Amino acid sequence: MGYAQLVIGPAGSGKSTYCSSLYQHCETVGRTIHVVNLDPAAENFDYPVAMDIRELISLDDVMEELGLGPNGGLMYCMEHLEDSLDDWLTEELDNYMDDDYLVFDCPGQIELFSHVPVLKNFAEHLKRRNFNVCAVYLLDSQFITDVTKFISGCMASLSAMIQLELPHVNILTKMDLVTNKRDLEDYLNPDSQILLSQLNQQMAPQFAKLNKSLIDLVDEYNMVSFVPLDLRKESSIKYVLAQIDNCIQFGEDADVKVKDFDPEDDE
Repeated sequence: MGYAQLVIGPAGSGKSTYCSSLYQHCETVGRTIHVVNLDPAAENFDYPVAMDIRELISLDDVMEELGLGPNGGLMYCMEHLEDSLDDWLTEELDNYMDDDYLVFDCPGQIELFSHVPVLKNFAEHLKRRNFNVCAVYLLDSQFITDVTKFISGCMASLSAMIQLELPHVNILTKMDLVTNKRDLEDYLNPDSQILLSQLNQQMAPQFAKLNKSLIDLVDEYNMVSFVPLDLRKESSIKYVLAQIDNCIQFGEDADVKVKDFDPEDDE
């Protein structure tokens, strides 16, 4: 049984920084993980790249040869990856053991995990290869400055959750850059009535029913919640990793070591 994280989220949410910090933390505690680059436009890395999509296809080559723009070129690259799952990806995965832990650093184009099937099919391929897969959705904490942006972030996360159909952990990144963390407390442990009141104050009256439906979706079904991540604190990284490990049942299939307490026979 292998284990995998799909690290997704909007551009600039800190995915590569998260992957780098996670690798450094695991190296410190003596745990082995392999970080995979799935961004064909990436250039610099702060972690050793275990697999690199640019060995299959790169955005610069696609833009030059096909005359596509950045977004169109990236979608072409990812669709090419989807067509190469049984070839390139299978061959790369053969280099790893059954119990290896892979972290996939994905591109930030939101359509990849909101309404096109590329990453969903990618995850399905991993599951067929006997991997437990978890989606790790990152959202920049500095984006959460008021209730409307919080609800927007929740809906984007929920869209990815529905599209990918995977165990899902939402992480609020860049907490180390937040000057007043009290501003975020209302969103980490939200009170539905306070959120609804704030939302109704900022929106026109005709959106009152829609506002209530959105708040009920977040509150009653407890479908979207965020775990704060402060990269300055090892305890924060450790806690986030524990949440993800729990989602993918990491280590639960390990053999239980039982000590033999039977007394030795007297000679």
